[in-house]
Amino acid sequence: MTGLTFAAVSRNYFNLPVWIAQHAGLFAEEGLTVAIELHEGVDAVTERLRDGRVDLAYGITEHVVLDREAGGHLTIVGGNVNKLPFSLIARPEIRDVSGLRGKVIGVSSLEAGSSSLVMKLLAARGLTYPGDYALRAVGPILARWELLQSGAIDAGLQGAPLDAVAIDAGFSVVCDPRADVPDFQFTSLNVDARWAAENAAILTRFLRAFVRAHALFYRDPDTATRVAAIETGVAPAYLARAWQTYTDEAIFPRDGDASTAAVQALIEVSALIRALPNRRHSEADRYIDRRYLRAAHRSLSS
Repeated sequence: MTGLTFAAVSRNYFNLPVWIAQHAGLFAEEGLTVAIELHEGVDAVTERLRDGRVDLAYGITEHVVLDREAGGHLTIVGGNVNKLPFSLIARPEIRDVSGLRGKVIGVSSLEAGSSSLVMKLLAARGLTYPGDYALRAVGPILARWELLQSGAIDAGLQGAPLDAVAIDAGFSVVCDPRADVPDFQFTSLNVDARWAAENAAILTRFLRAFVRAHALFYRDPDTATRVAAIETGVAPAYLARAWQTYTDEAIFPRDGDASTAAVQALIEVSALIRALPNRRHSEADRYIDRRYLRAAHRSLSS
């Protein structure tokens, strides 16, 4: 058996394809043992991938863009959250975006990820950062939900299933990001390109399991919900609703691939928000290396 280390953010529903591959024995069938590390900070996941402490990661796609702009080696080899599963949720007394003026919005990181999206959404509605509101880096979805309930933040992006939990608890939906940005590569399967080149056969075996896990997610809602309940601790009724949202909207890619259109949308949002004077690439496909995923698909179909 070949050992791999995989990093991801928190107990997010985002991680479900890899959890399914683990629980269903798909990694084992490929001769792999995959240790899954969960971290509360999105930056920590990328740092561990960049310095070689982990082999693969579900990471913020914007981190790959920023890393490459700085001369780094991170690359996208598969999809994850190819469309936005979020609602911008605010405390019950805040009924619309105008109520966020002077408020604190929780984001995963000030450097990338949800902060770019929040700035884009609110700018389109007349609120600019930092004059009209504050951003606070508080970590991923679960952390944002806890702080939203405590009143430590006033709003934050919440993804399925926690958006439904928040709505049922009386919190307000003040914006639906999908109406503004129908395609957006929020997270992706990322590697160091040098590691991938040196371990192409191993990466292809991982991706074979990865592709099969996505197929299992789409055809077997009971397995998807059972695994999600074990790993997230969220009530199965909410997880069943999340599965419906993810399948209806094709948030996870059926074929395991990143979306060129979604990465392009991310690049354009990032370019508006971030100062990237030395931009090397403006085309999404320059950040995606599909050779390994294509090899996995070919071997599965042969």
